[in-house]
Amino acid sequence: QIFYEPLSHRQDVVEREKIMTDIAWTVRTLKAALDGTAAVAAGEFSLRVVEGADPVLLATMHSQGDLEVFVNVSEAQIAASVLLWPCDEQPDRPAFNEFLLKTQKLVPLSNFGIATVDGRDFYELFGELATTSPLDTIVIELHTLAENAIDAARDLRAAFAPTTAR
Repeated sequence: QIFYEPLSHRQDVVEREKIMTDIAWTVRTLKAALDGTAAVAAGEFSLRVVEGADPVLLATMHSQGDLEVFVNVSEAQIAASVLLWPCDEQPDRPAFNEFLLKTQKLVPLSNFGIATVDGRDFYELFGELATTSPLDTIVIELHTLAENAIDAARDLRAAFAPTTAR
């Protein structure tokens, strides 16, 4: 079942996707293709290219509270990531890090990591796809990553929050 049917005639899109999956995506071709999906038309998320040494696609997931997903496209892979919270705000970091390493297999299509932004370490959730992944798979990855990030922020931080004296 296809969850996010593009706006144009389905048969034309199927043929276009077959061709596009034989050619690796770039940030700009991926943005153009995602802009034509029903998910974008329905306002579930919007996209913009963030220019820099290597352009990055920023997906703002409106259906998940405007969560920002950063999408990098290289010759080797498509990597999507969400910054969760600063590592220095995490109580009992060693225990939390061990917990993440032991349980991350339970989080579908996503992995935990630590990314440094402006000299500060942040927990992040990320997923990777082949650069030739079909468009529908990329849309599913964006939604799944956003949902997993929200669940992680809510459930994991609460599970490792310091207990207060009563």
